[in-house]
Amino acid sequence: MWYQIDRFKVSVGNMGSLNHLVEQKFGISVRQLKILHRAIDARDKRDIFYVYRLAVETTNRFKGKGVTLYLKPSVEPKYVRWEGESPVIVGFGPAGMFAALYLARCGAKPIVLERGKPIEERVEDVNCFLKEKRLNPNSNVLFGEGGAGTFSDGKLVSNVKDPLIRFIFQEFYKHGAKEDILYDAMPHIGTDVLREVVVQIRKEIESLGGVFHFNTLFKNAVKKEDGLYIESTGTEEPIFTKHLLLGIGHSARDTIRHLYENMHIHMEQKAFSIGVRVEHSANWINKVQYGEYADLLPTAYYKLACHHNDRGIYTFCMCPGGVVMASQSEPNSIVTNGMSNSKRDACNSNSAVLVEIKPSDYDRGNVLDGIEFQQKYERLAYQIAENYQAPANLMYEFLHDRVAEEARSVKPSYPHGVCFCDLKRCLPDFVVEELRYGIGDFDRRMKGFYHPDAVVIGVETRSSCPVRILRNENLQTNIEGIYPIGEGAGYAGGITSSALDGLKTAIFIANRQNIRK
Repeated sequence: MWYQIDRFKVSVGNMGSLNHLVEQKFGISVRQLKILHRAIDARDKRDIFYVYRLAVETTNRFKGKGVTLYLKPSVEPKYVRWEGESPVIVGFGPAGMFAALYLARCGAKPIVLERGKPIEERVEDVNCFLKEKRLNPNSNVLFGEGGAGTFSDGKLVSNVKDPLIRFIFQEFYKHGAKEDILYDAMPHIGTDVLREVVVQIRKEIESLGGVFHFNTLFKNAVKKEDGLYIESTGTEEPIFTKHLLLGIGHSARDTIRHLYENMHIHMEQKAFSIGVRVEHSANWINKVQYGEYADLLPTAYYKLACHHNDRGIYTFCMCPGGVVMASQSEPNSIVTNGMSNSKRDACNSNSAVLVEIKPSDYDRGNVLDGIEFQQKYERLAYQIAENYQAPANLMYEFLHDRVAEEARSVKPSYPHGVCFCDLKRCLPDFVVEELRYGIGDFDRRMKGFYHPDAVVIGVETRSSCPVRILRNENLQTNIEGIYPIGEGAGYAGGITSSALDGLKTAIFIANRQNIRK
């Protein structure tokens, strides 16, 4: 008989075999045990403990607080038989990836157009930029197989609640991620592992008849009576389809501009955020979060948020034991992001600290004004040093309207180095003021977030897309047969929600196509 045990607490100072601890507490004999969920409760630094939800098989019948019968949930979506033309998917980030995987299993033989390169070649292009400052605009940290999340932390944390998220996690695990993503409260894959996972997912799609065109930039979709004719740089003849899924990513500015100005696809402005990366010593954050137990626990994570002057200020994409990345997709610009490998064992921990930007802050009468707003500050950041060094300051000086002369105890990890300066040169004044307020507020919530030597690095501008591509009740744009998906369409933020949006759109299309036939 399988039972579920909720909120099983284990003190960090008393760790041992879970099987033994369960047997000891409940007086039963454990045959098998599965971890369903694991979190760390560090509110009392004198007594930090893991909180588990467990599934336990035992021959004993037993009752207790938080004990119920365990019923294994079914998370596999229903696959329907696909008949007709292959769907075309633009972009192989999380949204395009899970749309393609589902449709391939339905027998649709999807055709994937990806402007960037496969992982192996993409890694070479990224390393070339990090070492030699030679940027490939179509193959970089933001573009290429796996999308922007591949060169981040592989974080799977999401506020979205949906049973299909379990399926997404299981697919990542099936294709090479560690099992702990299935139960950790703060699941992450790690950049180094995610690269391999993405390749394995692609190989499964190919084995089911899916076709990939890398180094292939989507150019146009021509609507005719019988369907859509897709033009791209990497295919000699237009590809005919009745279903075009646009998983273009939040940084495909040229494609977004073409969709709006030339194809007249309806869009709207939306809020987004800009700000900085804040970098602490990983040991410092571990001690702040865990106190004397810092050496016994995984590299510490935090998430902070506040409101001020009717704006959200929040941490984003926190990377424990990671580095600050150069994440440009356009020359002569600065864009920061964070990255951690699976072990999260780098010297520093970093997080974006972002300020909400509303359409009223940038609207000049054009839907694409938010993109120009982003570009303005990315270019200003580049102009400070003009050699891809990132503008930066130290936290003490930043809060006191001064400029540091050099790094102190925290050494910046940004690959091209930093140039200490007044960050008002590359961020709006109101953003700088809100960041200063936010740092003070965060220190009240998590004592130790303020550290005089912490490095404040600009600019972070690509947390989300500043436009939303409108879709109707059938998930299509005003041009029938075109389905915008994921973060670049304005319907997701991060790996998990993007994958979920692509997957659910693919399920909807497959079921609708099946019904109509």
